[in-house]
Amino acid sequence: MRTIHLMLLRSFLVLLAIALLLFVLLVQMFDLFANLWRYLAQDTSLLAILRVAWLYLPKCISYALAPALLFACSYALGLLYKNNELIAILGSGISLYRLLAPLLLLGLVLSLGSYWFEDAVVIDSLRLKNQLYRASVKLELPLSRTNVTVTSADGRIIYQADFYDDKKQSLNGVLILRRDAEGRFQERVDSERASWNGQNWVLQNARRYSWDGELLREGRVGQLDEKSLNEPPATFRKSTRRVEEMGAEQARVFVAQLRRAGLPYREALTEYYRKYFVALNPLIVLLIASGVGGRFRKNVLLLSLLAALLLSVVYYVGQMITLILAKNALIPPLAGAALSFLVFLAGGLTILRTART
Repeated sequence: MRTIHLMLLRSFLVLLAIALLLFVLLVQMFDLFANLWRYLAQDTSLLAILRVAWLYLPKCISYALAPALLFACSYALGLLYKNNELIAILGSGISLYRLLAPLLLLGLVLSLGSYWFEDAVVIDSLRLKNQLYRASVKLELPLSRTNVTVTSADGRIIYQADFYDDKKQSLNGVLILRRDAEGRFQERVDSERASWNGQNWVLQNARRYSWDGELLREGRVGQLDEKSLNEPPATFRKSTRRVEEMGAEQARVFVAQLRRAGLPYREALTEYYRKYFVALNPLIVLLIASGVGGRFRKNVLLLSLLAALLLSVVYYVGQMITLILAKNALIPPLAGAALSFLVFLAGGLTILRTART
C-alpha cells in the first residue's frame, strides 16, 4: 500500500509543479495585459514592470494553487484509470477512500500552509506591489468623500458633512450632534463650512441648538472654535485600505474601527470572514478532483484541464456573487464568505461518494 501511495504522490506532485507554473504564468499575463496601456501611457521602465510582477508572484501562487491542485489530481487519477491501473488497485480490495487518503491529507496540510503563506507573505508583497504599481503609473487615489458620517471615539459627538475635501482639509454642509454619557441629545450645531487648523475643526457661520431639558434654544454663534471638535481629517477620508492587504488581526481591528466610526463596514467584514474560508480551497478542490479524476478514460489531459478551468471559474464566480450579495446587505457577511465554500464542500463529498469504485 505504501508503494501505491508513493507512486500516486510522485505523479501528483510532478503534475502539480507543472500546473502551478502554468496557472501562475496565466495570472501574471492577465495582470500585465490588463495594465499594459497604463505602462505605455506613462512610459514605465521595464525594470519597474518586472519588479511589480515579482511582488505579485506570491499572490499569483495563491490564486493558482486551487486550479493547479484540481488539474493535477484529476489528471493523475485519470491516467490511472486510462491505463487500467485504477481498476487493478480497486479490484485488489483497496477502497477509493484509502487510496486517496494521502491526497486529502495533503489538501489539509496545504490549507493550513496557505493560510500562513497568505498572512505572512502574500499580504505584504501585495501591498508593496500595489504601491509600486500606483507610483509607476502615477495613479493617485481620490481621498475626498461625499455624504460623510463619523462618530467620535467616545461616541458622544457625531459629525455629518455633505462633502469632505481632502486637499483643503475642509468640510462643507456640516451638522454636529452632541450627546451626554447616556446617549441623550444635548445640542446640535449647523455650519456652512469647517476647516482643520491642525488641532481641531473651526466652523464658519455656525448656528447652535441646545436642549436644557425642557426647551430647545437656538443661538447664532458665527465662528466656532472648540478644542473638543478634534476628530482628525484622516477619519473623514475615503478609505484606501483594503482588507486583502491586511493580516487577520489587522483586518479584525480595522472592521472594529469602521463600526466605531459609524462608517460602512459590511464589505470589510465580508472580506475578513473570506480570509478563513479561502484557506480551505486546497482541501475542497482535492475533494472534487478525487471524484472527477476517475471519470476520464479518453483525452485525459484535455478533459482534466477543461474540468480544472471550468470548476475553478464556477467556484470563483459563485464566490464573487455571494460576496456582492453580502456587501450589498442582501445576505449576512458570514454567509457571503461561507456559502460558496459550503456548496462546493457538499458537491465535492457528493462527487466523491458517487465516484467509480
